[in-house]
Amino acid sequence: MAKVDVIGRVQELLAEFISGKDLEIYNVEYRKEGPEWKLRVYLDKPEDSETEFVNIEECEEVNRYLSDKLDEIELIDRKYTIEVSSPGMDRELIHDKDFQRFAGRVVEVRLYEPLNGQKNFEAVLLGRTEEDVIQLDVDGERMEIPHKKISKINLAVIF
Repeated sequence: MAKVDVIGRVQELLAEFISGKDLEIYNVEYRKEGPEWKLRVYLDKPEDSETEFVNIEECEEVNRYLSDKLDEIELIDRKYTIEVSSPGMDRELIHDKDFQRFAGRVVEVRLYEPLNGQKNFEAVLLGRTEEDVIQLDVDGERMEIPHKKISKINLAVIF
């Protein structure tokens, strides 16, 4: 089965299973890494959740469900490994709502091409416009960078 079909079907199964639970799907990946195929499911808490982080028991419950369900319906016709986790403290911002939810937080930005001599820098996320421009505060200076020029943007982990 095609990767896109597997991802879409897994998202459908998960959406049905976690409906009514304090969880949401953050991302699903299905890819070959070396000789092995990996199905990775990232779970998140809704913005209005009382807790900020997904716990291990929630990951285990989803892993058991998904493992049993995928075996039952025989969706994937090759050997693969399932990994269920949260996106982590250094989560990549990939959804529109991520840019609203984490406005005001420090992010690590990686660009495809240097801007002012830098391809990697930290900034405070201000938001994202309807034109898909990421708004940042870099050392007190406001910057706007088209999202298509950003290779990756993650929450910074600050201790």
